Amino acid sequence: MAGTAILLLLPRKLRELRIMSAERVIIQKRRTGGAEMNIAFLVGRIIFGGYWLMASFNHFKNLNYMSEYAKARATPSPKLAVAGTGVILLLGGLSMLLGVYPAVGIILLVVFLLGVSFQIHSFWKLDDAQMKQIDMINFTKNMALVGALLMFLLLPRPWPMSLGIG
Repeated sequence: MAGTAILLLLPRKLRELRIMSAERVIIQKRRTGGAEMNIAFLVGRIIFGGYWLMASFNHFKNLNYMSEYAKARATPSPKLAVAGTGVILLLGGLSMLLGVYPAVGIILLVVFLLGVSFQIHSFWKLDDAQMKQIDMINFTKNMALVGALLMFLLLPRPWPMSLGIG
C-alpha cells in the first residue's frame, strides 16, 4: 500500500519507467519459469510442429489425389497449389518444431489456413448435408488453429529450448 502511494508521488515518466521495468521482470520470470514449463513448451512444439510436418508429407504423398480434389473445388492450377502448400506446411512445421524464425513460420501457416479454409472447406457453398458438415468441421478447426498461431506471435523470442534463430 505504501509502495503505491510513493509510486503516485513520482513524476509520470518515472512511474511509466518503473511500471515497464516491472513488466520486463515479470516477462523474464515467465521465460525462465522453470525447467518443467520449458519441457512442456518443447513437447507442445514437437506435437504442433509434427502436425504441420505430417500434413506436408501427406500433400506430397497424395499429390495426385489432393490435386483432383482441389480441382473439383475450382482451385486454379491444382497440382501446383497442392505442391506449393506442401512446401508452406514444411517450412511452417520446421519453424514451429525448431523455433527458427517463428514469426515467419506463423505467417506462412496462417496464410495457408486462410487460403485452404475459404477455397477448399467453403461449407456454405455445398448442398450435400454430410459434405457440408465435414467441411464446416474442417473450416472451424482451421480457424481455431489460426487463433492459436496468432497467440504464438505474442510469445517472447527466442523460444525456450529452440535453436533461437530469428
